[in-house]
Amino acid sequence: MKRIIIALVLGITTASFTLAQQQRRPGAGGPPSPAAGAPAPTPGGANYSPKPGPNDLKLLMDSTITTSNTVTIKGVKVPYTATVGTQPVWDENGKPIAGVFFTYYERSDVKDRASRPLVISFNGGPGTASVWMHMAYTGPKLLNIDSEGYPVQPYTIKDNPNSILDVADIVFIDPVNTGYSRPANNSIPKSKFFGVNADIKYLADWLSTFVSRKNRWSSAKYLIGESYGTTRVSGLALELQNANWMYINGVILVSPTNLGIERRGPVSAANMLPYYSATAWYHKALSADLQKKDLVALLPEVEKFTIDELIPTLTMGGFVDPAKRKQVATKFAMYSGLSEKVVLEHNLNIPSSFFWKELLRDRGYTVGRLDSRYLGIDSQGAGERPEYAAELTSWLHSFTPPINYYFRQVLGYKTDLKYYMFGPVQPWLRTGENADNTGENLRQAMAQNPYLNLLVQSGYYDGACDYFNAQYNMWQMDPSGKLKNRMEWKGYRSGHMMYLRQEDLVSANEDIRNFIKKSTPKAGQPAKYTMAP
Repeated sequence: MKRIIIALVLGITTASFTLAQQQRRPGAGGPPSPAAGAPAPTPGGANYSPKPGPNDLKLLMDSTITTSNTVTIKGVKVPYTATVGTQPVWDENGKPIAGVFFTYYERSDVKDRASRPLVISFNGGPGTASVWMHMAYTGPKLLNIDSEGYPVQPYTIKDNPNSILDVADIVFIDPVNTGYSRPANNSIPKSKFFGVNADIKYLADWLSTFVSRKNRWSSAKYLIGESYGTTRVSGLALELQNANWMYINGVILVSPTNLGIERRGPVSAANMLPYYSATAWYHKALSADLQKKDLVALLPEVEKFTIDELIPTLTMGGFVDPAKRKQVATKFAMYSGLSEKVVLEHNLNIPSSFFWKELLRDRGYTVGRLDSRYLGIDSQGAGERPEYAAELTSWLHSFTPPINYYFRQVLGYKTDLKYYMFGPVQPWLRTGENADNTGENLRQAMAQNPYLNLLVQSGYYDGACDYFNAQYNMWQMDPSGKLKNRMEWKGYRSGHMMYLRQEDLVSANEDIRNFIKKSTPKAGQPAKYTMAP
């Protein structure tokens, strides 16, 4: 593997800035000149501090290393470069206030970069790095896990034959206090980064600089986010468009949050039932006649009951006819795998945390929140919720060793900073100027930009960002029905990170690949609406 250092500038400690950094213009199209006395480039050591004290870890806010490699995707060899490093965040006065870590994959045999799409990838939390989709979904490397997503040893990586790098370049971004990204020093207000719209604003500015530096303004651009990352990219679609004049071709929401879309009361209580039914079906907790149906044949039946019967009954509360209440409770129990007694005791409103504890209580297991295929064991069968998240424990087991190995030993990025799988980002502001209106932001961006398309991907066994509420998001985002021909939803037989299951890794990547091809406009195709004749 050939290693090339393309930039090593402005090494700073977390307690000081160089004059050159303080004078750096935000948004300019290239790296600043190295400051006097800046460290000389050293292969593999662009962010390495030999003997840091506890408060003196070096953060190089503007440094990158590039390596070259090849991956075989769908039988075709794809050469690429991987650029890993940091790019600054500047405040309104041009002062660097943070270094954001990224990994950028660029296919290297492309002659016309303008016709090459760029995918901009985020994960969520808030407070988690881009490691999840980077190392298990769309990137050129994969974890060593089994076909259902469980960790195996030794902790190694392998090529990803399903990566979308054949059709698009990809940049994976770690927001501040995730991965290796850090504020410049402890005096920087947390409110600059840690809030719904603060997060969107600084990342939009950061992306504008990144696109300028990499000469990607002519490329079709796609935002992909998972979990809270869907909140982030939904807001970014409008912020990039309105504040940075960058127009996006597609947004991909993987396991979306509620995007600020209201769903309290009966709707909130009822919409979890299809997920409960999918989970019960997976664990063979339904009656024989339901169990013999295929999952995707069963769920429309449950969804229809949810909309036509459960929501109206919950709306009536204690004033519903007792016979109707009993009838609905019987069906709820039948579809959820719970007892009718338990359903009635909860007034037809089963908290999800209770469901994870209750469904397999008699078998001695709990089910996972983010992926209910995963089983946990509590100290006692009694209780209202599981003692731990079985799926998240498994995932951290799978991901943490490989990402640290990959950056250090494969890409040559060495640092004594801890790679934050989950970083300190609290309090995360969600009110006032940080109120979450990202679903409406995305709707506005789509209405204003006829090029902009939406793909939503959900796992049927995800109990945190469930598939039926993901569909509900789309219905509420487009009350007029005039955007629905640019919205698409796909479901998969796994959980929050559907790509951990080998079969879904293949199909979900292919769905993104097809989405990019379909939504990238042909040369000369205008972005405009036309009146029907």
